[in-house]
Amino acid sequence: MSINRRQFISCLAMLGISFDVPAISSGRHLRSIPSTGEKIPAVGLGSWLTFAIDVDDQDQLSSREAIMREFLQLGGGMLDSSPMYGVAQEVIGKSLKHIDQHDDLFSATKVWTRGHRQGFLQMEESMELWGLPRLDLMQVHNLLDWKTHLPTLREMKEEGEIRYIGVTTSHGRRHDELISIMQHEQLDFVQFTYNILDREAEQTLLPLAQEKGIAVIINRPFQRGGLFDRFESYRLPTWASEIDCTNWAQFFLKFIISHPAVTCAIPATSQLQHLRENMGAAYGRLPDAPTRERMIEYVRSLCINS
Repeated sequence: MSINRRQFISCLAMLGISFDVPAISSGRHLRSIPSTGEKIPAVGLGSWLTFAIDVDDQDQLSSREAIMREFLQLGGGMLDSSPMYGVAQEVIGKSLKHIDQHDDLFSATKVWTRGHRQGFLQMEESMELWGLPRLDLMQVHNLLDWKTHLPTLREMKEEGEIRYIGVTTSHGRRHDELISIMQHEQLDFVQFTYNILDREAEQTLLPLAQEKGIAVIINRPFQRGGLFDRFESYRLPTWASEIDCTNWAQFFLKFIISHPAVTCAIPATSQLQHLRENMGAAYGRLPDAPTRERMIEYVRSLCINS
């Protein structure tokens, strides 16, 4: 479901949101999953660290529920998690019980263990924790025992327990192995790191995903906060308004989701204000190829001067 400018602004008003929203010249940015053509929002939500809370603390639970609720209300879709993230999946499941409208949710999690039986049991537990009749995407986390798990994932997909399958890596790890898997295995999704400073993926991973028709999820879009530590003391360039950016989060995210191979970026946050800033990148004008180069050059100049 897409919403227009008026509907989006009305939604913000009902939520009492008063932050600056960029001028919206188009609807929510959606991207197609190559294997099916299904469209999902280009800005998602990660849960690494930010959802690792004390599940007995009601205030913390309520805070994460508010994050998820507003994420969906602002047009978000993909929510990504993993057994590696501690209690994150339990937090998600508890929160979803109190969120009536989550039809647009695209549930994405991972298997992170060794062995066929352990993998199967872990994935069954994930389904129970999310509390959903089926999960949209199951990924092999950091390629751990992927040769064992991929056949299981394919069986689960055929039986309708999951809808899509994929594999993931984290920053700069095992790219050669990932490339080999992408070349020889049938995948719906692949997940890896890409941002305005970490651009190694432009060399092989992103072009290969386009060639093979694999959807791309981008993790660590902010270098786990490192981009803000480095650049938030600087002002955005005046021309950032040309791509409807009012803050650095939108600047960084729009650089990522404007790449033609990228399907979805999954920034993580535990702060409502940061979530709202992130979701602003899901609307408004995106940079074209020359503007992307301009963004790179601007950030590079700040690196030189810092």
